[in-house]
Amino acid sequence: MGEMNKPAFNAAADHPGKTSTADRIKEMIRVDHAGEYGAVRIYEGQLAIFRNLPHKKEITESLTRMAAEEEEHLDRFNKLVNDRQVRPTALNPLWHLGGFAMGAATALMGEKAAHACTVAVESVIDEHYQRQIDELSELETETDLRETIIQFREEELAHKQEALEAGAEEAPGYPVLSNVIQSICRAAIRASEKA
Repeated sequence: MGEMNKPAFNAAADHPGKTSTADRIKEMIRVDHAGEYGAVRIYEGQLAIFRNLPHKKEITESLTRMAAEEEEHLDRFNKLVNDRQVRPTALNPLWHLGGFAMGAATALMGEKAAHACTVAVESVIDEHYQRQIDELSELETETDLRETIIQFREEELAHKQEALEAGAEEAPGYPVLSNVIQSICRAAIRASEKA
């Protein structure tokens, strides 16, 4: 369908049960806040395993740097949650435990599995952020939010590329591990939008 024939952004039509674009924007902020929180917890779980192992200095430095970027993302969404009076997801306690557990479990499986976790998570986030960018591009407002998501998507893609270069696809059982993590992430996104 050509750009001229593209239907206008309609939150109520695109998201049954929602009555306004404002509600959809709140959903976006809520789920992105939850996602960045979960990402921080994944890195905390991985670093809890690797940080005290002297022979894991390289991956520890890499994960520490990526975790710092995720903290910046979370700080930005914390501000948006407060400024826009968006209710955070009620599932944050689950993401607190689940994110850390996913990070620690993949780290215990080894460096390549930890990198595989990053690739799987960032693949889902790439798709998710791109959908939001597409939605927000149809609005004349929310330029700042769209630019934030564009920037964060690029940084997440850099994390994915770094993990691929570090051998993520060489992790034992990579296809299964990747599919399981991606399925968990997609379910978390759907749940966090509403809950």
